[in-house]
Amino acid sequence: MTSAALTVRQARLADLDAVAPLFDAYRQFYRQPADLPLAKAFIGERMRAGESTVLLAEDTHGQAVGFCQLYPSFCSVAAAPIHVLYDLFVAKEARGTGAAQALMQAAQDFAAAAGSARMDLTTARDNTRAQALYEACGWQRDEVFIAYNWTPPAD
Repeated sequence: MTSAALTVRQARLADLDAVAPLFDAYRQFYRQPADLPLAKAFIGERMRAGESTVLLAEDTHGQAVGFCQLYPSFCSVAAAPIHVLYDLFVAKEARGTGAAQALMQAAQDFAAAAGSARMDLTTARDNTRAQALYEACGWQRDEVFIAYNWTPPAD
C-alpha cells in the first residue's frame, strides 16, 4: 500500500535493523524493559522461520515509522485459517500521519489475499486510541467471549 506520505510493504530479513527498534519500543509501550538485542533476536527468528508476516510502514525518505506483525492460525469452529494481528506500533513522531490506519489496511488486505476467514486482535483495555482506530477500520469488539491467559509457574 502506498499513500502520499507513506509506503507499507512486507518486511524482509534485510529490514531487521529497521524493524527491531520499533518492536523494542512496542514492548516498552506494554511496560517491558528496553532490550534491543532481545527484540532483534525474537523478531528475527520469527522472520527467518516464516512464522509471522511483518508489515513495515516507511515515510517518503524510506525511514521505518511503524510495523505490524501477523501470525497465521486456525479457527476450529469455522474450520478455516485465520490471522492474528498481534503487534501494531507507530513511532511517536509518526503518530497522526495515517501510518496506523495504513498498516491496518495492509494487514486486512494481506489476510484477505491469504484466504483467512478473519483476523483477531487483542489490546489493552486502556488503549482507547487503538480501539478507536480498530473500530474505524471496521473491526467489531467481541462481546461474546472473554479472554484468559495462563502462565506456567517458574521453576
